[in-house]
Amino acid sequence: MLTLFFGQGADVIKVEQPGQGDETRSWQGKGEAAAWKDGSGPISFYFAAVNRNKRSLTLDLKRPKALEVVKQLVMESDVVVENFVPGGADRLGIGYAELSKLNPRLIYASISGYGAGGPYAKRAGYDAIAAAEGGLMHITGHPDGGPVRPGLGMTDMSTGLYTHGAIMAALYNREKTGRGQNISASLFETQISLLINIGANWLNMGRDGQRFGAAHPSIVPYNTWRCKDGIWLALAANNDRQFRTLCQRIDRTDLSEDDRFKTNALRVEHRPVMDEMLVPIFAAKTSEEWLQTLDGSGLAHGPVNTIQKAFEHPQTAAREMVQPMQWDAVVSGEWKGIGVPVKFSETKGAVRQRPPTLGEHTEDVLADAGYGADDIRSLRECGAI
Repeated sequence: MLTLFFGQGADVIKVEQPGQGDETRSWQGKGEAAAWKDGSGPISFYFAAVNRNKRSLTLDLKRPKALEVVKQLVMESDVVVENFVPGGADRLGIGYAELSKLNPRLIYASISGYGAGGPYAKRAGYDAIAAAEGGLMHITGHPDGGPVRPGLGMTDMSTGLYTHGAIMAALYNREKTGRGQNISASLFETQISLLINIGANWLNMGRDGQRFGAAHPSIVPYNTWRCKDGIWLALAANNDRQFRTLCQRIDRTDLSEDDRFKTNALRVEHRPVMDEMLVPIFAAKTSEEWLQTLDGSGLAHGPVNTIQKAFEHPQTAAREMVQPMQWDAVVSGEWKGIGVPVKFSETKGAVRQRPPTLGEHTEDVLADAGYGADDIRSLRECGAI
């Protein structure tokens, strides 16, 4: 996949394979096909969720004429992002070494499974495999169960966010030096980085990570508890002061006076006993009763919501985290996207454009790049687009 960015704002052009497109276009969930109108595909809500504000250009990168289009676009691009297997872009003649000659200010970001070098560089990489090999699955799940893949592509998303930060840093550096640079990121390196405190414990003490379910390896109590109504409550007491507050709110001040629980270090050592004592306490009241009891305490707490309840949360609406748009490809006529999570005081982020159907903007992008009607027709006839 190849993606090009033009200017602050940004005009994002997603280069896709003609007829097939990004593989996530085919990742429809069970029963999803009925939500899309005939002839709108290939498309999926998975693809739509991560491709708003982009234009779709179809190019067969195995054809010389298509590669000429890429080079033409790169002349005016600020950033190129590619996720070929390392070396793939170079073999096509659109690697950093070649494209930076055309545009020395180009920021060129390469994302792969394992990185540009090393014995695994040529291996294909996916989120779950990186989560497995990078240690995340080893510490995800319950102590008495097997490894668990997180319910979201956390390694995928984190790699994108790392790369985004790197691109912004490279753009800032370009303002000072006038030159772009090549950025290399990978799922595996991201996942190793995300081990944070678990990784530090292994590197410095030889202590392997464990599965704690919803609990925290270094803080007690920091877990979820099942309430009387069957709803789980997430609650954290991050320090000794907060633990004393918790004990007051649950009418168990004796726990804060117990020598086994006076400090967080002691509570971690006596985790099983602490958890065993708290289970019946939280099971004695409904989640709503506990929410009222804990309100104003300063303790971080909240129910484990379903996806429906997460989107019905008053804070979701208050922070504009749902962005509906009209889209005739959807049977209902409306597509609902997730809002922009970071707010700017001067340059407000927005979902400006719905996700693109495959190749929807091919002719517009080419016209913007200076291609005339006859040129575009010739590119189509030879299979380049």
